[in-house]
Amino acid sequence: MAHHFANGIPAHLSMWQRVREYAVPPSMIETATARRAVGDWAGACAAARIDVDLDLRAVRNRHGSDLVTQLRTDLRLLAPDLLRWHMPRIAPDGRLRPGLTISLALYPSSGATPLQLVVRTPPAWADAGQRMSLALWEGSGNGAPGHHPHPHPHPARRFRLDLHRHLWDSGRTGELARRCATGGVPSVASAWVGQRRSSLTSPEGPHAPGLPVLPNRPDLPDRADRFHRLTVPDSGWAVTSWAAEAELLLRAEGRPRGAFTVRLGARSRAVLELVAPDDSHAPTFRLLREVPPPHEIAALPVLPEAAARVLPDLELLRAGLVAAERLHPLVAAALTAPGAVAGSSSAPVAGPAPEPGDPHRVECGGEVHRIALRDGVLTAIDHDPAQLRREELLVALGGPALPCLRAIDAVHRSPEALPAVRERLGHGDVAGALAVVEGLLGPGAVLRDGPLREELASAAARRIDHGLFRSGLVAEHPAAGAVGDGNASGARHAEAGHRPRLDRRTPHEMRRKRSSRARPRTGLHR
Repeated sequence: MAHHFANGIPAHLSMWQRVREYAVPPSMIETATARRAVGDWAGACAAARIDVDLDLRAVRNRHGSDLVTQLRTDLRLLAPDLLRWHMPRIAPDGRLRPGLTISLALYPSSGATPLQLVVRTPPAWADAGQRMSLALWEGSGNGAPGHHPHPHPHPARRFRLDLHRHLWDSGRTGELARRCATGGVPSVASAWVGQRRSSLTSPEGPHAPGLPVLPNRPDLPDRADRFHRLTVPDSGWAVTSWAAEAELLLRAEGRPRGAFTVRLGARSRAVLELVAPDDSHAPTFRLLREVPPPHEIAALPVLPEAAARVLPDLELLRAGLVAAERLHPLVAAALTAPGAVAGSSSAPVAGPAPEPGDPHRVECGGEVHRIALRDGVLTAIDHDPAQLRREELLVALGGPALPCLRAIDAVHRSPEALPAVRERLGHGDVAGALAVVEGLLGPGAVLRDGPLREELASAAARRIDHGLFRSGLVAEHPAAGAVGDGNASGARHAEAGHRPRLDRRTPHEMRRKRSSRARPRTGLHR
């Protein structure tokens, strides 16, 4: 049964609802699936807007045929559209978390560090198109020689997916229901929500970058049920699966038991310890009795974000905010299996508001006139073409326009579907955005000055930044080293590490992000 929210839809669920609507369009899923079905993994990556920075012949020359065989097997199993579906995202727009290197698979090597198949997201200033890239990380540097530089080439421990192949491997998606905490997480987590936040922080203070630890009290049993004193920020934490996921994590790190951390927020971490199985032969965990030194905490394994939180699709299903038919086919097949999801809503979910149809109807001269597409252009079909030419000339000379012409002009400049166009452009779906525009204005329309044209022009301009990043010509934002007036004192300030001033020469994207108070912190990877 669907949950009902007294104060509206939670912000994170609203974001994920928009992400599921626009980030991975059905056309991308269909094309990528068709290419993957015939063994064309490179074509599937191209359909999912993933650039391949892999040269299998060069990998064979450096590491041998055995590694290439394993790598090619994983690439054929890779569902790039499913990988994009599960990639980490940031609020409030739901775009890909920028500047990440995420491990997908590990391979043995002769060196101390195993080779890793990684997926990378560009930095925020070059994220136009929301493209990603595949590469082979060899333990140091930015990858193979000749590849473009990346701000964070090392795999992020918090966002690793090598332990969660069901989020990208088409052959293991059946594990999704078992691994995504399908049983009773909201009821368990809600029991902790409402407790005092002070019990979550270390003795250094509520805002100190310390640890969420419990006081040593002999009256509390030394088991995982001590967590009735632990407060989690929201109900999206998959606490019931932390023990099982931590066991997989520690086993991958070569530790049968031990301590690990869970990042709960920008300044709070839970430092937990995996202990021996209980009477039901299931592993349990508990908070550490004593706070380790900071350098020891930094060296502890970090529970990946995919294991720490409940799957967003599962939350959306339980809240009745998305229908199973609107999910990725592989995800829907796993979550809609009999008994797979407890508490989900099977009722159909209303889709987005319908876009303006054809024809439109406008009250003009005491009559209801129609506006429709004719010969690829939106026009007032109830007016004579000669009359329309006279009226357009009158408007050019400063005269009043007919209501039909005013309606057409409004649709050209700021149509009702402009938010949908913006969402598609923000997630890189240029083809989908142009399809919406052509459906409104016709393929032969000439855009007029206004918000719609500005959005399309801005999306095209931002693609240039991504091209510069991919080519390796610009390793950082073009305005990162800009100075205010170009004099010597300005150069000294730039050398001292001062941030550039906002002026008319600052790119629009940087000016918008620097001036936004709600800009999310995207540079924290631990």
